[in-house]
Amino acid sequence: MLYGISITMSQIVECVPNFSEGRNEAAIEAIAAAIRCTDGCHLLDVDAGQSTNRTVYTFVGPPHAVVEGALNAARAAKECIDMTKHKGAHPRIGAMDVCPFIPVAGISTEECIQQCAYAFSKRASAELNIPIYLYAAAATNPQRTNLETIRSGEYEGLAEKLQNPEWKPDYGPAEFLPKWGASVIGVRKFLIAYNVNLLGTKEQAHRIALNIRSAGRGMKNPGRLACCKGLGWYLQEQDLAQVSLNLTDFETTPVHVAFEECLKDAKELNVAVVGSEIVGLVPLKALLMAADYYIERDNLFVVGEQKKIRLAVERLGLNSITKFDPNKKIIEYMIDLNQDGPLVSGSLRQFVEGLAARTSAPGGGAASAAIAAMGVALGSMVGWMTYGYKKYAVLESTVRQAILPLHNAVQDLLPLIDADATAFTDYMAARKLPGSTPEEKERQEAAMQEGLKTAIQVPLSIIQVANQCWPALLLLARCGNYSCKSDVEVGAKAIETGVWGAHKNVVINLSGLKDIEYKERVHQEANEALKKAQETCQEVLDIVTERTGDVAEVTQKAT
Repeated sequence: MLYGISITMSQIVECVPNFSEGRNEAAIEAIAAAIRCTDGCHLLDVDAGQSTNRTVYTFVGPPHAVVEGALNAARAAKECIDMTKHKGAHPRIGAMDVCPFIPVAGISTEECIQQCAYAFSKRASAELNIPIYLYAAAATNPQRTNLETIRSGEYEGLAEKLQNPEWKPDYGPAEFLPKWGASVIGVRKFLIAYNVNLLGTKEQAHRIALNIRSAGRGMKNPGRLACCKGLGWYLQEQDLAQVSLNLTDFETTPVHVAFEECLKDAKELNVAVVGSEIVGLVPLKALLMAADYYIERDNLFVVGEQKKIRLAVERLGLNSITKFDPNKKIIEYMIDLNQDGPLVSGSLRQFVEGLAARTSAPGGGAASAAIAAMGVALGSMVGWMTYGYKKYAVLESTVRQAILPLHNAVQDLLPLIDADATAFTDYMAARKLPGSTPEEKERQEAAMQEGLKTAIQVPLSIIQVANQCWPALLLLARCGNYSCKSDVEVGAKAIETGVWGAHKNVVINLSGLKDIEYKERVHQEANEALKKAQETCQEVLDIVTERTGDVAEVTQKAT
């Protein structure tokens, strides 16, 4: 988050409603179609069970979309499921038996509770007139945290349960609806189904599972890992055993920790570990966490998301049974969110011609972000042109310190190109709001003031990101590949120009603000940041000018 401007990925929530119908294909498809036709929802899986007479749907999208998708699914279910006729092996309490919302990316658990669990429950109970209980992280009553507790007595005992004041629903009527029953809505962590492969026996795999799973061998002998369920089994078709784990909170017990613990125990048993597999989907963060662990442990230098994913896949042996395709296994990659805006995702020709067109956006702010990004990118290039060469081997650890922040800064600056154009468009839209009455004028003025602040925050973010790159550029000016000295110089001037342009955008937008205290504070910040950029740019140029290119001299200066 930079000066209030989010440049992270979109919010993604997974929703996994369980419906009490697994045999009627028409009903199963009607619910799937209701989800599929919801704007913003991506239906990933429909898993129907004959014996359980239950279907689990998995779909993802932004918070508002998954809430709408779950509502559409509930509407369809009310038309085609009759609980008075339901029989199945799985415990259940209603037609939409349980519906967890799972934060995947860009959204916290608390935000997911408010925006999804509570929002859905309020709308569904009002529109469909159904009783709803909240569970897991969304539970407002500590006694209702556990799903099994709420579902005790199942559908057959629900009528009597609802007569007990202690079991008054969190939303909706405290009355028995024979055809529907009740629904349990909540928020939980993402569950990763993860198996570690052994060239051993089922018993050896189960022994390792008992050692590491949370429950261990009982209350007096718990396992080593939190938020971990597990057992051992044998796969005849693969002729290997597996430690089969459910990681119920991968941020508490990450995938790589589970793998390394299995590896340690297997070594003690003299059993070979031959990779692992992730069953179903996995959040991008889980693999990046694994990559960061191996990078730190093995003192590796790996930059960029794709390379980190490749490292994680190889270290965990995720290709051992079936090929791990990131585009089909990582949730964020399965959804076509197109994180890049139209300016960044278009061609350079389109961007330049857009600047030349008879429109106010994109303008100087977007150009400043692009210029700064190119300057930082040149610095990153010099780092890579120095790293790995025998001539500069003694400086390898030093150059590493420059490449990573420059790489990250490029990724931060690129979205600001579109953010600036969007912010200005929002301000112009506020100016066009109706202003005939005093109330309308007040709303218009408030929207314009808010639009101006956003239009100021974006160039401030450009300045902030660009100025963070000077230490890395100074380092490369002193010890970077001498044949790239002009690239350092051009990069420095481009960063300075990007900061100068962003400063101009801050100042011109400040003039329209009425908040005097804010204006003075931001103006001072912007002026100090510009001075820093100008002075440091000159320092970079002076260092490069004084250099002779002698490696011995470079080594001495760097150390």
